[in-house]
Amino acid sequence: MNLVVGVLVLLVVTSLACVAMLLVRRRAPEGGYFSDGDRAAGVFGVLATGFSVLLGFIIFLAFSSYDASRSGAEAEATIVAQQLQTAQFLPPEVASRLTGELQCYARSVVGVEWDAVTAGTLGNSVNPWGVRMFQTAKTIDPKSPTEQSAYDRWMGQAADREQARLARVHTADGVIPSPVWIALFVVCGLIFVYVLFFADSGERAVSQLMLMGSVTGVITLLMLLLAFLNSPYGTGVGRLQPTAMERTIDLLETQISANVVSATTPPCDERGNPR
Repeated sequence: MNLVVGVLVLLVVTSLACVAMLLVRRRAPEGGYFSDGDRAAGVFGVLATGFSVLLGFIIFLAFSSYDASRSGAEAEATIVAQQLQTAQFLPPEVASRLTGELQCYARSVVGVEWDAVTAGTLGNSVNPWGVRMFQTAKTIDPKSPTEQSAYDRWMGQAADREQARLARVHTADGVIPSPVWIALFVVCGLIFVYVLFFADSGERAVSQLMLMGSVTGVITLLMLLLAFLNSPYGTGVGRLQPTAMERTIDLLETQISANVVSATTPPCDERGNPR
């Protein structure tokens, strides 16, 4: 959901709630449906406070997951750049292969894998280039102390990269379970109905609209924020983008063109699909 859609949803929901308040106000008794306004306001305060505490806690958990995905994407990109350097200390016959496979891994993260995460179709699939690199690493027979040290370093970095990838994709299918969404919408409905009982034909329409519009607007805005944090991938303001991995791709290509690392032709296209 992008910013424009969010604003439209906010305006539509708030407008419909205000229209409902005006319709109920037409037949509402003067002074409202509650004979004791102070007691009714106290009950509404308890209801609204309980909802705000629950919603705030859920938003905090959703933001924590959002931040973990962002940090995982940055960590994964950093480790890929480090693995490129580590690969240069491995036997020459595999160094160039691993360099090309690292390029393809980075391209697939930015290309086909990021599209799958955005569409929610990634599921439990693994990155095929991660598997290719593991198969290549199995063929390494380090001889010198430098190669042995680089091999140990490579395997440790590979494990860290997979852990960072899991952190990046764990919010792809949403982190808030369905029962929580149901509970939130039920409470929203209860609050909406309760506010309608404050309809008062003796009070000015503007005051009634302010009452309903402010409550509905705040609740809708918070629910939209929760929906954004629950699905942080896609397009729009604040959505997670593969910026860190794109920087890593530029770094890899710069180092290869400057002959800093082994030059090789990546066995994939620009989006990470095998050739």
